Amino acid sequence: MSFHHYKDIIEEGDLVLAFISRAAVKPITVTRGAVLNTRYGHYQHDNMIGLKYGEQMSGNKGYGFIHLLHPTPEIWTTSLSHRTQIVYTQDSSYIMQRLNVTSGTRVIEAGTGSASFSHSFARTIGNEGKLFTYEFHEPRFLEAKRELHEHGLENTLITHRDVCNNGFEIENIPSEFGPINGDVVFLDLPSPWTAIPHLDKVISKTSRVGICCFSPCIEQVEKAVKALQADGWINIEMVEVSGKRWEARKDMVRDISDVVKRLKDIQSRKNQGIENRRQVKVDSQSGEKRDHDEVDEDDKPKFQNSDKGYNPFGKGTRIREGDDIYNWRDVTKVESEIKSHTSYLTFAHKIPITKN
Repeated sequence: MSFHHYKDIIEEGDLVLAFISRAAVKPITVTRGAVLNTRYGHYQHDNMIGLKYGEQMSGNKGYGFIHLLHPTPEIWTTSLSHRTQIVYTQDSSYIMQRLNVTSGTRVIEAGTGSASFSHSFARTIGNEGKLFTYEFHEPRFLEAKRELHEHGLENTLITHRDVCNNGFEIENIPSEFGPINGDVVFLDLPSPWTAIPHLDKVISKTSRVGICCFSPCIEQVEKAVKALQADGWINIEMVEVSGKRWEARKDMVRDISDVVKRLKDIQSRKNQGIENRRQVKVDSQSGEKRDHDEVDEDDKPKFQNSDKGYNPFGKGTRIREGDDIYNWRDVTKVESEIKSHTSYLTFAHKIPITKN
């Protein structure tokens, strides 16, 4: 299973991202005899084998459904188990564009963490590029190394190292990776200013090098900027990315004739209720006492029917969006509030010094 290539048919052992809802995407490895249990039903892995990626799958009992999605770095980011704070797509996509990461780029990443951004880097640089990623926390390093291997990211070399104190140089580097010579640097560290002085030994000496420091606090940005300036980096700029989610959906078209029918129905039920209350008041003012058995059915107070009557818009009933019985139009809706702050992005470049 690889994030580099797309395949159509799901086979045993493949990674599938089960889209349960917008807030729930579960990564599963298809295994014969296994069952995915959700609040919306139970889904046997055996029934997934042979289906196409992107296909909708019904539950074992005929109700509920999920979508079986092909893994991509963007969807993986929403589904993975967070071992650390991760870089979300709105930040990672901007960083990729700003640093001009393309096929063949050699990337240095310090702070692998949950390996969310590592997947995006590895997919973007392709087999021609190389990713050198470092993680100082051993349990996170081992977990990320296992995931990168299982996902077929062979262009990635992960190293257990505290780069802030020990630098970025790697002993006995595999021949297929060659010297590091990084074109792009990404630092997701608590103290990136201590790692910046070690970069000169591993970055490219023949082309411009870009760097991005991912820092949650403005105090970290201040120290990182001072370190970049002291080390000869130029074009220093700090950016904060904020985003709103746009929701695309279908809205039922309100026809004027349906509105008129609905208003008439409401008025008729209103008149019926007024008449019923008036009749009850008249009977209570007569002062005559009768046994319960002497009261005719027609004399008993009439209460409003619980049936809501004609309703062209399906109030009180669940209607599938896009139902052919009704007319629909495509609409969009934006979130009212901007998503909260994640981190500050500090960018800079370094130009190699040519010797005459």
